[in-house]
Amino acid sequence: MPLDHIILLALVQGLTEFLPISSSAHLILMPKLFGFVDQGLAFDISV
Repeated sequence: MPLDHIILLALVQGLTEFLPISSSAHLILMPKLFGFVDQGLAFDISV
């Protein structure tokens, strides 16, 4: 996964962490919306 995708997903995760919705769902939706390669479970856990 390219570094720019990682930074974008980390920013989205950080910004949505404070909202009363599932911030981890954004890690699933963002790659599907923008056509990123699946980052895998290890990335989801590390972010």
